Amino acid sequence: MDFIEKAKNTRYGQLHHFDKIQSFQDFVANVPLSDYGDLKPYIEEMREGGKDVLWPGKVEWYAKSSGTSSGVSKYIPVPKESLEGTHINGGRIELALYFNHNPSSKLFEGLGLRLGGSTEIASHGKSNSGDLSAILIQNMPMWAEFRSAPSNETALMSNWEEKIDAILDEVISQNITSFWGVSSWFLVLFNKVIERTGTENLLEVWPNLELFAHGGMNFAPYEDQFRALMPGNQVTFMENYNASEGFFAVQDNPDFDGLLLLTCCGTYYEFIPMSEFNGKNSITVSLSEVELNTEYAVIITTNGGLWRYILGDTVRFTSLKPYRIKVSGRTAHFINAFGEEVIVTNAEEAIARACNSHKSSVRDFHAAPIFMEGKEGGAHQWVVEFETPPKDLAAFAVELDQELQLLNSDYAAKRAGNILLQPLQLVEAKNGLFHQWLRNKNKLGGQNKIPRLSNERKLITEFLELNEALRNA
Repeated sequence: MDFIEKAKNTRYGQLHHFDKIQSFQDFVANVPLSDYGDLKPYIEEMREGGKDVLWPGKVEWYAKSSGTSSGVSKYIPVPKESLEGTHINGGRIELALYFNHNPSSKLFEGLGLRLGGSTEIASHGKSNSGDLSAILIQNMPMWAEFRSAPSNETALMSNWEEKIDAILDEVISQNITSFWGVSSWFLVLFNKVIERTGTENLLEVWPNLELFAHGGMNFAPYEDQFRALMPGNQVTFMENYNASEGFFAVQDNPDFDGLLLLTCCGTYYEFIPMSEFNGKNSITVSLSEVELNTEYAVIITTNGGLWRYILGDTVRFTSLKPYRIKVSGRTAHFINAFGEEVIVTNAEEAIARACNSHKSSVRDFHAAPIFMEGKEGGAHQWVVEFETPPKDLAAFAVELDQELQLLNSDYAAKRAGNILLQPLQLVEAKNGLFHQWLRNKNKLGGQNKIPRLSNERKLITEFLELNEALRNA
């Protein structure tokens, strides 16, 4: 109830009778489930200097992230309590867990190489916004800043091609002992390191390397590539689960399945069984009520002013003593293989705009990632069945790619300079492909439909194989 007491005099707290809330039942009865669209008017007021709106006082920093259906980006408040008590504290806990398992570590005898997303800071009224990594770099505690690389000037460069070259210039000759950041970006950097140095793996460049702390995306498709770059058992791979909204879980022991849920980092959790998920009309369960091997939607209340917020992620519990989780997916279909967070509404709007420009129409489509392999960048691959095909399929694909970048700033960041993501690939489906697939699966009729997006390649492989069979029939 600490959050309730602290925020009872905010506008949101007064509106929802925080002063009368004494129990979990009171909390659920008075505070509705919310998504970003519900909180956006309050957040916009806060960004203009509003005080005591969702959280006490004024909030200067906002983490910019994609993923909503109502606009290009969302802006998550990061007040001092969230910055220090959640994001920085989560990193501190991750370090403590690492040292607990590695008491002879020499991590701090070298530098930690940090690599985030787009790091350009933008001012808006009386507030600042940017990628969470940029906010953390700007507010890093002295103990962490002292042992970090590259320099702030390099880390905050907005042009990714120039930034990667500048990072290499700065760190190749330094004693790097750890990496911190999103896996997909590091794969780009690591391949550049191998190319520039002519070495076979990263340990030849940084012989004292011992930790790779990673998060932000599904690591499984890339694990073999990373282990080839860091062979043997010298480097510990340590996964975390954090986002603009909070720092939720961390790998506390490599021998255990799942990540340790952090209940001391400024987040109060509720969960919705996905078998009963009904959006904002759902009934939640408390953390003490969860069960093993059940898929749950995650609901968070945070020290950043997010109240009963539907995060959009789904998890399964692998342990209840202590609570350990695995991220299992999203509450909606999505592609987030590279941290781009493309959701169905992004894809549907982008293809509608491209169709409008090319006087074409689409019957159905499915998109999925092509994962990076070696020096080859990743991409999105679309299988599209047209009702009225465009006259120029290649031009249609280019425009679809451009529209998706306009609609989703995270996708645009990953596409910048063709470094991480290459232009999307479009495969024209044979007439009747998706109908035939549904027939083969005995899913014709009713509520069955083609999933528009997938974060793995199982479905798209089936579509491509069936499409080839139809072409050869």
